[in-house]
Order: sequence, then structure tokens, then C-alpha cells
Amino acid sequence: MSILSSLSPRSLAAPESGIVELINYARRRDELLPLWVGEGDLATPEFINRAASAALLSGETFYTWQRGIPELRRALSDYYARHFAVSLTPEHFYVTGSGMQAIVLAVQAITSPGDEMIYLTPAWPNIAAALDIEGARSVGVPLSFEGGRWILDMDRLKSAITAKTRGLFVNTPSNPTGWTATRQDLIDILALARKHDLWIMADEIYALYYYPGGRAPSFLDVMEPGDKVIFVNSFSKNWSMTGWRVGWIVAPPETGQVLENLIQYATSGVAQFMQKGAVAALDEGDDFVRSNIARAARSRDILCDALIATNRVKTLKPDGALYAFLKIDGTTDSRKAAMEIVDRTGVGLAPGTAFGAGGELFMRACFLRDPAQIEIAAERLCDYILSR
Repeated sequence: MSILSSLSPRSLAAPESGIVELINYARRRDELLPLWVGEGDLATPEFINRAASAALLSGETFYTWQRGIPELRRALSDYYARHFAVSLTPEHFYVTGSGMQAIVLAVQAITSPGDEMIYLTPAWPNIAAALDIEGARSVGVPLSFEGGRWILDMDRLKSAITAKTRGLFVNTPSNPTGWTATRQDLIDILALARKHDLWIMADEIYALYYYPGGRAPSFLDVMEPGDKVIFVNSFSKNWSMTGWRVGWIVAPPETGQVLENLIQYATSGVAQFMQKGAVAALDEGDDFVRSNIARAARSRDILCDALIATNRVKTLKPDGALYAFLKIDGTTDSRKAAMEIVDRTGVGLAPGTAFGAGGELFMRACFLRDPAQIEIAAERLCDYILSR
């Protein structure tokens, strides 16, 4: 028996990321403009680094609270009071080693092998992979693409529910499409979950990146006590902390010991000095978040206006999140096209094949970057598109 064949079937079935494949193909190019991953070009701000460094240098390097240090859970409570106008006690919050780990822990808490969880596609691929690796079945329900916009078909969502369905994964604003649920969408999804006794796993990481103004509608606006909703989130996008790998879960306090146990047997908690940096992000970082959002809005306009003006790209400015999800006329293989684009222009786009059903002909560009860089990227892309 070979070494590979002796590994578990689940591990062997874990898919290679279509995004990482392209990054590895072109990572070290000169004059590269990398719009392929969901992060900006700003390093973590100094006030966050300073707090983490001070904690590290003062010896905060021991095992700590597995649910998260009390200061961070209190800071999360205050953050939700400011931005979501809800009163959640620290007992609702659980600190995780990234938003990705928050998703994995929520999957473990909600599903068993053989269960099903529905998610909306095109979608960030990690949710489907997390479900499949855990032995559950990911069931994609495509959004409709009409007039350049993505639309939720509630009848299609209803028809996907079976006796094996345990939950609905809802990412709004969406990666990669920018689809943003309306308040009525959330009411309808919640009613469906109540009717079938399903969990909702709500990924609202981009809630503050909402370009009509304010923040995006949230399940927190429409849910009631007793509703089975678990939120997964991360410090990555708001505070330019992608490399820190710190996230959180918001869940009913009744689940506390279960989630603590799952954290214990995964990582045994997040380093305390990193959590001190996260406290600073929440307590002192609202102005930085606002500047990041303004930067994204400006770059969104630059990129989308230029692409739309070619009359050869199907897309509209997204209401939320950080991505232009674009379809170039004549593209039949987005993976091949993404490699050709990076070869010819030096602009790295994520191929739509990485995002599941409905995304195959599209490409994703992250616009959370210096508007001057986005102008260069837009010019290169438009030259490529018009020369085809």
C-alpha cells in the first residue's frame, strides 16, 4: 500500500484551492497587482501591533481562556452594541484561530456525517470543503444572475431542503458576488429555518462594507430569542489582520461548553498576546475601519466603471463586500483566462471555477487596495479585454 493510499478518504478528497493554484502559478512575478485574494494592501495598523507587542514582551505567553480572554469578549460585546444595536453578553462570544476555524467549529457543532447543509453559490469554496471533510454533504443552491445582479430565489432554496438538511449557510454581503440580502430576504430565510428546525450559520464578515451606507442588514435585526443562529466572523478584513488568523463565533450561551470543548481539541485557544491586539482593534479601530471602507468604495468605483465602459464585461457595482465578480465576453474557461490575464497583464484575478456552481464563467477581483493601484489594474485589464 502506498503512503497516499493509506491516508483517509476524506483527507484525500480535500480539493486543491483554485485560488491558491493561481497564486502559486504567478506569485513572484514582477510588477504583479494581486487582486486574487480577499485582503487589502495595508499592513496591520501600528496601534494594534503595539498592543500585541506589549503583551508579548510582558510575558503573556501562557495557556489562557479557551473561549477567549475576558477583555476581548467584553470588547466584542461593545462592538456589537455600537454597530448592530444589540445587547449581547460576553457569554455569546468565542474566540477562534481565524474565521476559517470558526466555520469548521460551527460545522462540527451543527452537523454529523451524512447530514446536509445548504449554501448559496457562487460561494467562497472553503465552506463546501469544510463540510465535505467533516463527512457532511454540501448542497449548493445557485443565486440567479439577472441584469448583472445576483438574486436569491427562495423557491429554489426551499426545494433543496431534505430530511437530511441540518442547516443553511448564508454569507451576506457575499464573497464573491457582492450579493447582499435585504431585510426581507433574512426574514424569509429565518422563517424557512424555523419551519424546518434548521440552524443558520451566518457569515457576516463584510457587514460593514455596505456601500449604500451604514451597514448591511443582519440576522441580528430580525431574529428572536431561541432562534438557532450561529455567526462566524474574523478580524481579517476590517482591521487588515489577515495574517493574524484570529476570528470569533457568536452563539447562544447554551452552546458555550460545547464550543469550548471543540476549541480545546482543535487549538486549545488563541495566543493571549494576539488577543490583546484584537482588543485594541475593537476598542480603538473604528476610524481605521471607516477609512478602509472609504478606500474600498473609491476603488470599487474606479474598477467597475472602467470595466463596464468596455461594453464587454457583465457586472455591476456590488452593494457589499470587497469584490467585483465579472464576466468577460467570450470567456468559456475562467481558469485558463485567469492564467492568461496574469501572464499578459500582471493582474492576478481569482478564477470563477473556484467558487462553484454559477461562477464558472466569472472572475473575482478584490478592490480593497490603493485607488492608484486599482487605476493601473483597471487600465491593464481594459487593454486586455479590448484587444481580444
